[in-house]
Amino acid sequence: MLYCSIATATEYAYVTNFDGNTVSVINTQTYERSTVGVGNNPEGVAITPDGKYAYIANYSSGTVSVIDTKTHAVDTITIGNNPIGVAITPDGKYAYVTNFSAGTVSVIDTKAHAVDTITIGNNPYGVAITPDGYHAYVTNYKSPGTVSVIDTQTHAINTVTVRPYPIGVAITPDGKYAYVANSGGNTVSVINTQTYERSTVGVGNSPYGVAITPDGYHAYVTNSGAGTVSVINTQTHAVDTISAVNNPYGVAITPNGYYAYVANNNVDTVNIITTQTNEVTAIVPIGNGPRGVAITPPSPLPPSPLPPSPEPISDSSKLMKTTQTYNNIFLQKSLR
Repeated sequence: MLYCSIATATEYAYVTNFDGNTVSVINTQTYERSTVGVGNNPEGVAITPDGKYAYIANYSSGTVSVIDTKTHAVDTITIGNNPIGVAITPDGKYAYVTNFSAGTVSVIDTKAHAVDTITIGNNPYGVAITPDGYHAYVTNYKSPGTVSVIDTQTHAINTVTVRPYPIGVAITPDGKYAYVANSGGNTVSVINTQTYERSTVGVGNSPYGVAITPDGYHAYVTNSGAGTVSVINTQTHAVDTISAVNNPYGVAITPNGYYAYVANNNVDTVNIITTQTNEVTAIVPIGNGPRGVAITPPSPLPPSPLPPSPEPISDSSKLMKTTQTYNNIFLQKSLR
């Protein structure tokens, strides 16, 4: 029997609660929530491309919690001092985790949980992987701000200077630009990933997180000091501002691009913004001190059978009779 697989828009938002040592899991359709216990002071979160696991950087534990997204069972991996940011390679084979106090990046084999270590700049914070998987962009928080560009094959490093205190980083879907939130300069640096040329876009006070819409047309930047979200048009660098948030930290866009999920650190909520209107359409209460946000890819429905094929007509006389019948019906209709 033949089967077809139909995708649904059933995704879950994983939100780290820094002060609660938990992760809130939000059903994006119903806003129902569940809670998973992890290590101390979780911040960064990333989902594997197949949606099966969530990787959580536990800042004060020096560990990464690996959550099975189906059962919510948790495995723990010990890495460097003060892990804070995490990103998964597009093939799902490696997790890159920044260790803020150690000045390193831990590279975790997602199958064996073996850990390799790369030494980079001062206070590495955010991390993002290019869509081709060849480079990891890591923000180094300590002023003057820099971004370390790691070759994921050789672990060779190039350094790009940006504005002071860079935190969040995201790559456009075409891989051509990296958007870096500079919390000290109230700006976003836009890095050409081929030439490393940079341009600067002004945003609100203390920008923190950044996420790009799936179509690549807009960058959503949380301004933790201003209580706003800046929406940057990636073609023109024009900026729109959303003000109905409170101490926003992490931000993530749903796979269909319709919604932005923003973690409000001071008020223990997630604001859900409709990207078509840039209005807050829902506020979801969660755990204490929410910071990082990541959203699972769509979950497929179980395969459903295709309609049965018509039985073959082996007798040629039946085939001629059937064809004649259809011709007669067509002729009668055309003569009316």
